[in-house]
Amino acid sequence: MRYIHQRITIVRHSKPLKKNINEELQWFGSSLGLFNLRDRNSSCFRIFIELVKSSRKKKLLSSDELAYKTGLSRGTIIHHLNKLIGSGIVVNEKNKYILRVDNLKVLVDEIEKDIKRTCNDLKEIAKNIDEELGL
Repeated sequence: MRYIHQRITIVRHSKPLKKNINEELQWFGSSLGLFNLRDRNSSCFRIFIELVKSSRKKKLLSSDELAYKTGLSRGTIIHHLNKLIGSGIVVNEKNKYILRVDNLKVLVDEIEKDIKRTCNDLKEIAKNIDEELGL
């Protein structure tokens, strides 16, 4: 069985008070640990928005297309794409990128499944360790 290294981060903080799509998208990404204060130019947020838009159309984007659409350097795009891929949110298909699924609710469902699989693996290994240690 092939294991993928995936970093799942969930940050709990207050939801936006007003219904504002931009604030909700910012909260969504922040809650997944994608955006933080170090991202002064909202680079990852801008990339994420472009990927959300393209995923709804089922259109994959190259790093060059993302750089053009966001006005960011290709190096910045690649840096953030690696983070998004590592979090299991974005997939790479033939050097083009798209969200893992085409809507955000399903994305959360998939992340939840990833978390449950990881917790089940942790429980299994913990049980084995406890048995080996006679606990």
